Amino acid sequence: MNKTSSKLALLLVVTGLVLMLVPAAPAHAQEPGMADSSGTERALLTTAGAGKIGVGLVIIGGAAGIGRIGGSAVESIARQPEAAGQISTAMIITAALIEGATLFAAIICMLK
Repeated sequence: MNKTSSKLALLLVVTGLVLMLVPAAPAHAQEPGMADSSGTERALLTTAGAGKIGVGLVIIGGAAGIGRIGGSAVESIARQPEAAGQISTAMIITAALIEGATLFAAIICMLK
């Protein structure tokens, strides 16, 4: 992973966190006709919308982490074939931990 993609990934994560933490406050300066049928103003980004963005970012992060683990494991096995069993075991345990954290974060985002 080069510096540009690392910075882009960090930017996406920070943006997702900010969107999840910002409450859905009513917009004060709306154009006429932006009210829904009940006459109340709609927020530009609802809490549910922020949760959906958060879930997407969580899934992308988890997939990137597991992908890096798999790539590193294959490279390690290619260098030391006799250690394939130990490398595979460590890879599966680490991938399961990442998947568990990803699932937990996705559930938290969906509850928002």
